[in-house]
Formats: sequence, structure tokens, C-alpha cells
Amino acid sequence: MQEPIILVVDDEADLANLLKVSLQKEGFKYIHTAGTISEAWTNFQRESPDIVLLDVMLPDGEGYDLCRRIREISHVPVLFMSAKTEEIDKILGLAIGGDDYITKPFSPKEVAYRVKAQLRRAGYQTQDTSSILDTKKGELKVGPFSMNADETEVHKDSVLLELTAKEVGLMACFMHNPNRILSKETLFERVWGEDFYGSDNTVMVHIRRLREKVESDPSNPNFITTVKGLGYKFIIAQ
Repeated sequence: MQEPIILVVDDEADLANLLKVSLQKEGFKYIHTAGTISEAWTNFQRESPDIVLLDVMLPDGEGYDLCRRIREISHVPVLFMSAKTEEIDKILGLAIGGDDYITKPFSPKEVAYRVKAQLRRAGYQTQDTSSILDTKKGELKVGPFSMNADETEVHKDSVLLELTAKEVGLMACFMHNPNRILSKETLFERVWGEDFYGSDNTVMVHIRRLREKVESDPSNPNFITTVKGLGYKFIIAQ
């Protein structure tokens, strides 16, 4: 798996550099910084980061606005950083698509560990050359599969698949992460919205049923493959 790319958005240059150094000490190699929404949006489109650390108050607007824009095209984790400590501010940040909210002042090391946790849960949800977002139709296309903008329907070769809600959720995870290994823990937390706590059988049963609907030969899957000891990989030829 490729090294994750991190985008730090904060107009306090000293703080942004401190976070960059701290993240580098934790083993992260690719870290980009931006001080405005405009600069951050340009960097986001150019670098396709795996996670965004986003200040709420920026010179040219609020980080909430940038988060909304990101959510129109991507599911990468967004971690808000803010001096605003009111509960309503945290709720707003999470409600518009943020994955975490940390108040200033904070420990750079704590931020680094929160970044690790979000990347682990997300399974590095970066854009892939085999995954194409059709912005006109609002569809996500991956190989022979397509998913509508509401992520409620999946087609294979233009034929609607009769999937349950959980099966659609699994396909959403896979289609946003083609050719990447996703652990059972990641899939369970994302689709069921609960902590994993050893729910191996639940994931395995749903994967088996999903294969019966998307694979030509479920016993020898070409798309949803098992990576022993690690999880599952949605294989799409590039």
C-alpha cells in the first residue's frame, strides 16, 4: 500500500510546521500545508490527500465550507482543528462530514495518533486511477460497476444488482477503495457504524452473500478477493 498523503490546512504557519514535523517523526513522509481555503482546495485537487487536518477559522472563510466541497467528490477523513470549544461547533463539524474534531491547544503527538486512527479506519480512502467519479451524473464508476450519487444502487454492466442495504454499504467501501486491502474491522465500523469487537462472522457472511450477486463464480471470485490475515481487496484491472 502506498504511503498516505496528508494535507494540513491552518493559517498559523508555526502551528502547521509543528504538526508537519510531528507527523514526520511518526513516520509520515508526504505532508502538504496550506494557509487558506483557496490554496487548500488547489492542493487537494492536485495531491489527492488521504486525510485533511482542517482549521475552522481561515482568512478566506470557514473550514466547514471547504469540508462541504471535499465531501462533494471524496470520502477521505477530515479532522477539524479549532479553538472553538462549544458543543454546537463540534456537532456542526461532524454533521457536515468531519470525522473528528480536536480543540486547540492540543498536543501534536495526539493529533498524529488521531491521524493514524482515522487512516486505519478509512483504509487509505484515496482516489484510484481505476475509480472515476462522473460529476455530471453523480455516479461512481469502477470497472464494470457503477453506483448512484445517493449510494443506494449498484449496477454491474448496466444491470441493477439486487443488494441489501449492508451489501450496498460494502460495495461503497470497495468502490471507493479499489485495489486496496480493507480489514474486516474497517468494513464493519464503516458499514455497521459500530465498534468491531470480533464480529468476524458477520462480515464473512455478508461478503459471501455479496459475492453470490457480483461474481460469475462466487467460489473463485475475480473482484472481491480474500487477503489471508489482512482482509479483503476489491480487484479492478487498471
